[in-house]
Amino acid sequence: MRSKEDAHDYRYFPDPDLLPLKLEQKLIDDLKKSLPELPDSKKERFIQEYGLNSYEANVLVSEKEISDYYEEVAKLSDKKLAATWMMGDLFAMLNDKGLNISNSPISAKNFAELVQSIKSGEISGRIAKEVFEIMVESGDNPKKIIESKGMKQQSDPKELEKMINEILSKNKDKVDQYKAGKEKLFGFFVGQVMKLSGGKANPQLTNEILKKLLKG
Repeated sequence: MRSKEDAHDYRYFPDPDLLPLKLEQKLIDDLKKSLPELPDSKKERFIQEYGLNSYEANVLVSEKEISDYYEEVAKLSDKKLAATWMMGDLFAMLNDKGLNISNSPISAKNFAELVQSIKSGEISGRIAKEVFEIMVESGDNPKKIIESKGMKQQSDPKELEKMINEILSKNKDKVDQYKAGKEKLFGFFVGQVMKLSGGKANPQLTNEILKKLLKG
């Protein structure tokens, strides 16, 4: 019978009858691929691959369902804008309704289309919020909503210029005040364009055309 000391020593010596274990590199690589991505690794990948900051990446890898949803959206739309809208409007809606992202009324595909509609200038951020609310209630595709409700942003320079000229001709006194140095009136003119266009005027184009016409 072996003593306790012998038994203890025995554990440290390999059995001479056992063959050495050799693992092929392919098997090792396959095993690595089958392991789930750790949160810290995923966070670093999101920063590098999607251009997110540390806070954004940290939030979006907090749950697997959230990171999966984001990655599906990011593949089809602007990555940074997708993160902003997810962490803002989408999370606020889910929290308000007591839902998880896995049972969101807005699919990742439809959410990506909404983000791209904003990025392309098809709709403004303000109109996008209206579209978003309709999507929550109906689950419809944003393109369908934008078309059916005539919500597309006005981005035709000629049409915008015509609209702006109409506003400037009706407010000649304010135009004179602006040219005399009262530059705060610029916001008034922008507001009038938005009012006349029903909020559909492209903000960037509106500003550019206004500045050009007010110099004339």
